Amino acid sequence: MLTFANIISRAYFGLAAVASLALIAAQPANAQSTNTSFFVTSNGVGNGANLGGLAGADNHCQTLAQAAGAGAKTWRAYLSTQAADGQPAVNARDRIGKGPWQNSKGVVIAKDVAELHSGNNINKETALTEKGEQVNGYGDKPNRHDVLTGSQPDGTAFAGADDRTCRNWTSSTQGAAMVGHTDLNGPATNPTVKSWNAAHPSRGPDGGCSQKDLISTGGDGLLYCFAAN
Repeated sequence: MLTFANIISRAYFGLAAVASLALIAAQPANAQSTNTSFFVTSNGVGNGANLGGLAGADNHCQTLAQAAGAGAKTWRAYLSTQAADGQPAVNARDRIGKGPWQNSKGVVIAKDVAELHSGNNINKETALTEKGEQVNGYGDKPNRHDVLTGSQPDGTAFAGADDRTCRNWTSSTQGAAMVGHTDLNGPATNPTVKSWNAAHPSRGPDGGCSQKDLISTGGDGLLYCFAAN
């Protein structure tokens, strides 16, 4: 016959077991956030391609990473800038660390800079946001697969007079920014549609760099963020 003491004891151990299981279940998610070293921003800065320069873009990556539990790392936006006003060009590939990089699910997208630019594992299923969510791609509504990079396929900056960085990420009106596709997909008429970092330049009625312009071609001012350490 169960005594009152036995009932209380069993109830206590039952509650303790449930609490332990809940704690164990929560641990992998926390570990995944901590170990994340690559993500696509879930949202843009909101001012078209005017990101406040590289510093503003990096801060956006850092802020989102912090909110997702991965703020202990130093985060860099995958962006190039062009030579201007006496300042040399900056290559995206040179500012993101050495790798390897993995998404919030623990999937490695590249082991180093060379692999990132020659045979990486970036696609719609792996190019996840800091929240671990897929980014809408070609055929989805709304399409948000355009990611600002300002870069050539090898991760270097563009030379010459043609703007490919919306005035080094300070313009939300005139200019153009090279973008990549998170899903490696798009209209068959575009020969570079499968490029993750150099699919096509932005364009639009406001001049090419406004939020409206970015949205009109299937983007939202999103960025690739890499942990540099």
